[in-house]
Amino acid sequence: MVKKLTFSAAIAVGCLLSAAPLAAETLVVGNWDGYMPPDLLENFAKEQGIEVEFTPHATNEEIMGKFMTNRGEGYDVVFLSSPFAQALNKLGLVAELDHAMIPNLANYYEEARALPHDPGNRYSAPYSWGTTGLCYREDLVEGTPDSWNDLLDPSPANKGKVTMLQTDRWLMQPALFMLGYSVNETDPEKLAEARDLLIKAKEGLLAYDDTTFYSKLVSGEAVLVQGWDGWCNYGIAETDQIKFILPKEGADLWVDTMIIPAASENKELAHAFIDYVLRPDVHSWVASNILYKVPNEAAMAEVDPALIETFPNLGMTPEELMKLELVEDLGEGQRAFTRSVQEVLSAN
Repeated sequence: MVKKLTFSAAIAVGCLLSAAPLAAETLVVGNWDGYMPPDLLENFAKEQGIEVEFTPHATNEEIMGKFMTNRGEGYDVVFLSSPFAQALNKLGLVAELDHAMIPNLANYYEEARALPHDPGNRYSAPYSWGTTGLCYREDLVEGTPDSWNDLLDPSPANKGKVTMLQTDRWLMQPALFMLGYSVNETDPEKLAEARDLLIKAKEGLLAYDDTTFYSKLVSGEAVLVQGWDGWCNYGIAETDQIKFILPKEGADLWVDTMIIPAASENKELAHAFIDYVLRPDVHSWVASNILYKVPNEAAMAEVDPALIETFPNLGMTPEELMKLELVEDLGEGQRAFTRSVQEVLSAN
């Protein structure tokens, strides 16, 4: 049975090979905890004969706050979602990638090289991608959920047994999709409609939950949740009664990326790290461990077919993903969006 793998919140790996380091003896990597195989940083350090320091962040907003405070100084590679990479690039805080130093960019699916937020991967290297949908216990839920409305207005039997995501861009999604609006909506009147729908939906909600919703499904405390596809897989690993489905009204395409801060003093080594991650054997090991799809065609070809049979959403094709709406930076519209989110969360 596949489990979610986590690793220490700090890794310092000594010089284990005689090979000379590229440009520095220490690489600082910022990522979500548990979002890499436990030995990825250690193996890279061994190859380069350097040390790697891992600095975890819990949310995109947390790492954005650090960039706003010190322009990303002290980091060499940072993992974050594409809208946030897009925003940092607009502020001039992200280095342009030197493709000559990352030959494994050639392993990407064609679609991953033409994503609207960064066509040609000028400043960001996609690490994983996927979508958000309904994750449910088919043996406990009443009916077969296929609509965002199953969360917003649950049946009497399901009421109080559903959860939704709290992170702002995803909290608004069920209502925006249900109303037929864009996932990147910034019109105040449309946001107000979505806000009101979400406030009403709180009557049937068990909780807002970004981290343990799959555990609630496993225990039976929840029967239906809004969840990222990869995180739903952690529940499927515990019981085959958990299923994942995309609502008929539509869903998002999210992309998590690797960027190099403009302030990094170890850019050569940072490029080498990104190239290492994009090696087919490494990136396929990533997908097999974190149970998220990766946008690397050569790597996905190496993923065990039995794993995809167990976790069907791992088998979603780029063509299927491209039919979904990419989550993008809202620019000045983020203020109105955030205000609507805060009004939802503060409402009784």
